[in-house]
Amino acid sequence: MSSAVAVPQHKLSETPNSRTIEINDWVIIASTNPISSASECDALQASLGFPLPEMTFGSNYLSLEHQSSGWKMMFDTHNALKCVKKGELGEGDGGVKVGYADAWLKSRTDPGTNLPLPVTVAAKHYDWTYTMTYPGHHSDSAPDIQSPSPSIQWTDANEDNPSHSIPLSELTRPDPILFYAEIPLFEDELHDNGSSNLLVRIRVMPTCIFILSRFTLRVDNVLFRTHDTRIYHSFASRPSLVVRQLSGWEAPYDGVKRRLPSRNDLTPLTDANFIAKVLTELPVTESQQTGARTGWRGLRTKVETVILAKDEP
Repeated sequence: MSSAVAVPQHKLSETPNSRTIEINDWVIIASTNPISSASECDALQASLGFPLPEMTFGSNYLSLEHQSSGWKMMFDTHNALKCVKKGELGEGDGGVKVGYADAWLKSRTDPGTNLPLPVTVAAKHYDWTYTMTYPGHHSDSAPDIQSPSPSIQWTDANEDNPSHSIPLSELTRPDPILFYAEIPLFEDELHDNGSSNLLVRIRVMPTCIFILSRFTLRVDNVLFRTHDTRIYHSFASRPSLVVRQLSGWEAPYDGVKRRLPSRNDLTPLTDANFIAKVLTELPVTESQQTGARTGWRGLRTKVETVILAKDEP
């Protein structure tokens, strides 16, 4: 067993709706608030141009700032929902229909049926599953902008450089947790056809910062989909380095269901951790290449890094 890890000097503070840690030149704030009010939802929906998830936590956010470089990254509800596709879904968007959609449509378009076609009205098109590959954003840029300034940019990781990966051995050590927060951004039951949610978690340990932002989608009898954004920073890194790993997986509903511990207990299918475990344990050819045959562009694993300060004492 390794010797005890030294705990660096740090400062904790909190308000009724937020908690802050200041440690090693970093200031990290996690803000958790009640579900947005009707007026807040109206304003956000008007800004986005499509219906909001049933449970929208519009005031929740996570921010982390590296003070010496001025580098700042955030996760919040508004910018996350900006990543939902508006308009008609096209190739790569991973569009999903509910399990009974094909049968419903056939019953109303089969030349031999006597059932009348439904009366339809113009609708605002958007991805009703709220699928996204939100990687977090910089406070002075949109979510799809990769850098807060020309001098600090995300670049592809070097596979041969051990510091350009996230060390699972360090994250699984029983080190003290100096700061922990769970920040829900939204959740929706998809008109009783499943579930879609985005949850951000952070923990700060004596040696590092680790963030997991996880989007989880379940469409009953159709598919499961997960997109993870992992962010890792070692306080010992020289130069100061942040690693970001973006990963997406999906599989047909029945493929995940077959891996239930008990055939008679479907409860794990509502557990984002169980879903992610199954998807990540499947062969890459199934979960990141074939997937659920939606052609979703989020099926991948990409690792990138950003250097915050090249000259440190």
